[in-house]
Amino acid sequence: MRISVVGCGYLGAVHAASMAELGHEVVGVDVDEPKIAALRAARAPFYEPGFEELLERTLATGRLRFSTDIADAAGAAVHFVCVGTPQKRGEYAADLRYVQAATEALLAVLEPGQLVVGKSTVPVGTAAGLAELIGDKVPGALLAWNPEFLREGFAVADTLHPDRLVYGLPAGPDGGTAQRLLDEVYAPIVARGTPKVVTDYATAEMVKTAANSFLATKISFINAMAELCEATGADVKLLADAIGYDDRIGRKFLNAGLGFGGGCLPKDIRAFMARAGELGADQALTFLREVDNINMRRRIRMVELAREVCDGSLLGKRIAVLGAAFKPDSDDIRDSPALNVAAQLQLQGAVVRVTDPAALDNARRQWPQLDYAATAEQAAAGADAVLLLTEWRQYRDLDPVAFGRVVAQKRILDGRNALDRDAWTTAGWTHRALGRRTD
Repeated sequence: MRISVVGCGYLGAVHAASMAELGHEVVGVDVDEPKIAALRAARAPFYEPGFEELLERTLATGRLRFSTDIADAAGAAVHFVCVGTPQKRGEYAADLRYVQAATEALLAVLEPGQLVVGKSTVPVGTAAGLAELIGDKVPGALLAWNPEFLREGFAVADTLHPDRLVYGLPAGPDGGTAQRLLDEVYAPIVARGTPKVVTDYATAEMVKTAANSFLATKISFINAMAELCEATGADVKLLADAIGYDDRIGRKFLNAGLGFGGGCLPKDIRAFMARAGELGADQALTFLREVDNINMRRRIRMVELAREVCDGSLLGKRIAVLGAAFKPDSDDIRDSPALNVAAQLQLQGAVVRVTDPAALDNARRQWPQLDYAATAEQAAAGADAVLLLTEWRQYRDLDPVAFGRVVAQKRILDGRNALDRDAWTTAGWTHRALGRRTD
């Protein structure tokens, strides 16, 4: 099948290469010429484990190509829209300019019988409006909504081996036509018995935002418990272990710490709240405001904890920050809690040096006022305190004895509750973590 993918950022590039891996003839289209040039040369414009190898392999087959010209999407049976939906400046609502622009650009090449498939995360009601636009301009062309569920660091596996497929389809016979086309696109995945939810536009649009809101709520719940643990002397890690044995709750996403960031959870829960308000149902999601507040308070608390371990003052203290990306196995620094904390420490007079295995170039561009180092040892040289803020394996596996030789003071703040506390304290370190007992 011939497929086009409009938007070759993180989602679109991975989707295009994955569809070629499934055997389709794919063209990825994007207006960003340097990005397209990199993709054509099998260079990933972002860090994602396994993606560059997939890109090189699928380009070599001749089934995958990239273009800056929407005309090259002509003749595709299915057109995927994979552009971003960032938060509007100064508002909670999602910015749909790129989705609208991508859809309008496709109208120039779209033909009756072809299917446009939205994968971008959009407010409920967006698909219905785009379907009307497509139907008016190209009668006989169809729209479906097929939300993505990629985890950064696992995007290739999540695309080729998803835990579910969601099809948001038009009503009536057109829905059957759209479903048959999507089943053909995902034939190897469908054949494996992957669960499939076939539904209407509105439900499909809500699935991704509802899922992200639930995950954000779970993270903020355990971080709220961490606040109570600090007030009572309880231990949030043991608390999470205990409640996580209940299979109705589960242990995943109950790791108390610095909270969530990135390009999805923060902006998605805010856009969900904004859309609920537009629909007159804002009371249904007021709890998400507190979810957001709890998440942001974790960053403030980490700065306070750093000040505590530095004898009550950050002025002139040398602080090493391990991690810049919002999560490990990614170079994404959007709404990064680690960089937010690093900047706050610097504003309060600390001498901050940041390191990260993948995100330093992105961090330097966005936060040029911070100082950076290539390795954990370089960042921590002469440090009065070390903050682990992104739980990369390289940092979890540090030898506390050897690492202790490079610092001025053996003080470690585990912002992700990722370290073996006993190993670090045995090596002579003062270990502090959000929501953990100090004894």
